Amino acid sequence: MKKIEAVIKPFKLDEVREALSEIGVTGLTVTEVKGFGRQKGHTELYRGSEYVVDFLPKVKLEVVVKDELLDTAIDAIIKAARTGKIGDGKIFVFPVTQVIRIRTGETDEAAV
Repeated sequence: MKKIEAVIKPFKLDEVREALSEIGVTGLTVTEVKGFGRQKGHTELYRGSEYVVDFLPKVKLEVVVKDELLDTAIDAIIKAARTGKIGDGKIFVFPVTQVIRIRTGETDEAAV
């Protein structure tokens, strides 16, 4: 099993969720986060004064998938989240050694 963490633009969340749902992903966790990458933030104008916004709002998705679904899930995220502009985000993949469903005690793939 693998854990996918994807940091994406907030307005792309619904498209990514739908794309993952279509390929059979049944659950995910979403966290509102702030950060920056190559775009290094941006400047905004407020009441005539310019100021720098260092951290941009992003959304972090976390989902655990079976190994055979990994490449399909990554492709679905990329296709749904891509705008072609800087700041589209990143995807990180981690190995998962154990999963336990608290309510039933199911483990590993049965718990996903």
